[in-house]
Amino acid sequence: MPDSIVIIPTYNEIENIERIIRKVFSLPHDFHLLIIDDGSPDGTPLIVKKLQQEFPERLFMEERAGKQGLGTAYIHGFRWAIARKYDYVFEMDADFSHNPDDLLKLRQACVEGADASIGSRYIKGVNVVNWPMSRVLMSYFASVYVRFITRIKIQDSTAGFMCYKRQVLETIQLEKIKFVGYAFQIEMKYTTLKHGFKLVEVPIIFTDRTEGTSKMSTSIFREAVIGVIQMRINSIFRKYPEG
Repeated sequence: MPDSIVIIPTYNEIENIERIIRKVFSLPHDFHLLIIDDGSPDGTPLIVKKLQQEFPERLFMEERAGKQGLGTAYIHGFRWAIARKYDYVFEMDADFSHNPDDLLKLRQACVEGADASIGSRYIKGVNVVNWPMSRVLMSYFASVYVRFITRIKIQDSTAGFMCYKRQVLETIQLEKIKFVGYAFQIEMKYTTLKHGFKLVEVPIIFTDRTEGTSKMSTSIFREAVIGVIQMRINSIFRKYPEG
């Protein structure tokens, strides 16, 4: 049984989905892939179903009705992965903003002792390609803001390229993860640390998508700004048993 599953949420990723699947399966480690599709009207699920005939033992898909949010997609995927006893569970975007080659580095960090690893854009300067300066500044200062409010020392708290050991996901009470947008990534890292797990940042280069449409919006960013304060206050009254 392979030990690693990569979860990729999709909504209208027909330009990228076949390329990203083939790229992951070309890596020198036996990764499985779980696509969580939120009712893409552009035919993304049809491409996945065609490729499932080629990769029946490695490629899986869960289809959901309508856009339900990034956070709920990952929670759905985490539960699916836990039930099937994968040791390493990854989050990755479909649009090549995360380089699939870096899956190997994230996995290795966990093999070597981390409980979760972060593909970090900011651990060694600012490693972002093709973003307008306004977006770079918004993302960078969001992480500064998170560190100020939460007192955690993660440089890239909003990163969406992750590897979790199964024990982390089994411990942190996924039903208590409340945010669904930009703040979901922050809440997951914060909760992981509060449970006493070790998080390691692995430097990556983030390249903005060249195909398809970004899902980022000001409302998603606003959720993060307000949500971080709510999360910090709520944590004062919550117990976090160590894993």
